[in-house]
Amino acid sequence: MTPRNRLVAAIFAMVGGTVGLHKFYLRDGGGSVLFIFLMFFSLVVGFPFTFFLGLFHGFKLLGMSDEEFDKKYNRGFIQRNPQIERRREEQMRRYEKVDSDRGFVRPPSKVRNNPFKTTGMSKYKDYDLESAIEDFKQGLNLEPNDIALNFNIACAYSLTEKKSLAFEHLAKAVNLGFNDLDRILKHDDLAYMRIQPEFEEFKRNEFKVVPRQIQNEAKPKAAESQPEGEVFKLEQLKKLESLKDRGILSEIEYQKEKQRLTR
Repeated sequence: MTPRNRLVAAIFAMVGGTVGLHKFYLRDGGGSVLFIFLMFFSLVVGFPFTFFLGLFHGFKLLGMSDEEFDKKYNRGFIQRNPQIERRREEQMRRYEKVDSDRGFVRPPSKVRNNPFKTTGMSKYKDYDLESAIEDFKQGLNLEPNDIALNFNIACAYSLTEKKSLAFEHLAKAVNLGFNDLDRILKHDDLAYMRIQPEFEEFKRNEFKVVPRQIQNEAKPKAAESQPEGEVFKLEQLKKLESLKDRGILSEIEYQKEKQRLTR
């Protein structure tokens, strides 16, 4: 799903607001129906209600910040800057060259193929960040000490401005063996973390200790609690079955993970 652009939506509102063109563009089904109804009502009474309403919406969209617009209409996507996008793609290509990447000292893996790691990475590359985070969390339930998963979810939390969780998972990745510290200082997806006042303390501690202020803030919130018990097992089994149906998991892999969960 492609993220919508604020300026394009504003132009559609001013030019095609009479028929609710901007509502169709913003995927607002209810608003589109309302505009069509008002358009017919305008024809009956002879006054162009929707024309003026479209102009109003156009100016309202122009007055929005990009952050407000993304939060309301893009839900999990971020608008892409072409220059940053090119740089990010290059970083991702370097990241995927595992054999030549000295950043990860990988411990022996207990899970041969972690399906949530694959699906999460695909969503992460497409900027579907909230969905990527959910898959990364499921992957960490299977393999909590996976260095790459902890690093990736830290990047995703940084992009969604959830700083306490970003610091927590990045520190865990470093403690598990991630040693490409230069990447922490240059990776575009960690830019939000680097502008936080706690980052200097984090850097002085070689990225291994979550800053005290963030630890104190996180205590009353209890960060994120992992689901437990039978409900969690049922959710995991449903997710694994969905991955098998979509061809991401083979029958052997599905049975293996199912057996592990139901033990």
